[in-house]
Amino acid sequence: MRILDQILAHNRSFVTNKEYLPYQTTKFPDKKMVVVTCMDTRLTELLPRAMNLKNGDTKIIKNAGAIVSHPFGSVMRSVLVALYELNAREVCVVGHYGCGMGSIQPEETLAKMRQCGISDDTITTLERSGIHLKKWLQGFASVEESVENSVRIIREHPLMLPGVPVHGLIIDPGTGELTTVVDGYQVIEKTSAGMK
Repeated sequence: MRILDQILAHNRSFVTNKEYLPYQTTKFPDKKMVVVTCMDTRLTELLPRAMNLKNGDTKIIKNAGAIVSHPFGSVMRSVLVALYELNAREVCVVGHYGCGMGSIQPEETLAKMRQCGISDDTITTLERSGIHLKKWLQGFASVEESVENSVRIIREHPLMLPGVPVHGLIIDPGTGELTTVVDGYQVIEKTSAGMK
């Protein structure tokens, strides 16, 4: 049976047997937090358990590397929607050790695209239209620096809700241990103290 067929067969049983009932909640996060994290499969269940999050506690935004790469990209838009429309009041960027984005080589990824049938003409057309594919596919050398950079982009965004703590953490994908890179409360306290 194909994967989609397996999913749909399971779903029919899931709905018929009302297995959804324990997961019912509202669209507003109970802990008033939005989490930006990596799409790594090891974090699917580990991250919520390590952070003591249950269904309905937080908005979770996942992408490759937990990277906020553009201040007006979809990740930042999602953060702002969570803050302005869904009552989130804190942001937490959670990277992880051993992230694939720490070792990605844009040239190799482009070579794989070519091997799969993406033409040089397509790549050239994108480059000529201002899309710098090597930069777009670039990962990071340091997960700590990447988390700090994403936190900075969020915190300094011109549309950011004032006074919102933006934290930066790194999770160990083996044990779930969290390491603080940026304590958003301390940043707000220092900023407030500097304004007095």
